[in-house]
Amino acid sequence: MRLLMVGDIVGSPGRKALKENLPKIKRSHHPDAIVVNGENAAEGRGITRSISREFFGMGVDCITLGNHAWDKQEIFDFIDSEHRLVRPANYPKGTPGRGYSLCRVGKKNLVVVNLMGRSFLSNLDCPFRTADAILDQLEGTPFILVDIHAETTSEKQALAWYLDGRVSAVIGTHTHVQTADERILPKGTAYLTDVGMVGPYDAILGMNKDLVLKKFLTQLPVRFEVGMGRTQFNAVLLECDSQTGKAVQINRVRIDDDHPWFE
Repeated sequence: MRLLMVGDIVGSPGRKALKENLPKIKRSHHPDAIVVNGENAAEGRGITRSISREFFGMGVDCITLGNHAWDKQEIFDFIDSEHRLVRPANYPKGTPGRGYSLCRVGKKNLVVVNLMGRSFLSNLDCPFRTADAILDQLEGTPFILVDIHAETTSEKQALAWYLDGRVSAVIGTHTHVQTADERILPKGTAYLTDVGMVGPYDAILGMNKDLVLKKFLTQLPVRFEVGMGRTQFNAVLLECDSQTGKAVQINRVRIDDDHPWFE
């Protein structure tokens, strides 16, 4: 099974970059399933029903979220009914939505799990023990992709080692900067600390750089806005054994003016 995990999509520039670049990847690599992180897709914070439908219309199979999951009030109107949209599973019991989704990929099932780290983020339930509880329910499902939405590299790495051999891949999101540490752990789990983002290139983590600089220079409250101009597209391609679900290959994808795409 070949999987494409696309990094955090930021605002309208991110949606535009996804629309422009996703067809290139599909033509060249023919992924069996496509997962995107969409928690910043609506003006940099949250997601809407129309944006979700836009992504699904492009061929996306599942959308993961994160700490901005609830920033658009309308999500409460559709998150319970849209099984392809997953929020972090370690929110407390009773939180709307679901923490993992089962996607049909040809004749096989892919499970996408969304977890959120606790270091420098909300004090949610333990992501490690939450992962255990989910995996206990998924016996016999070898293809499992985990999106760990977290701040620190140590917490992401720790989760990957904890789940090594039990899931196909642990891919980090949230920090918006693609890391160069892709690898396959000894028991067959692919890992990347952060897949990067899709959206403004001449910006700071997708936000207007002048506003971010003003915040650092003055330490006064500043309302951030999504940056504009050139865009970037970051993702990761995963190849999993068709029987065991273990990863056999992992390759980063980076497309921007400094790293053009050649088909």
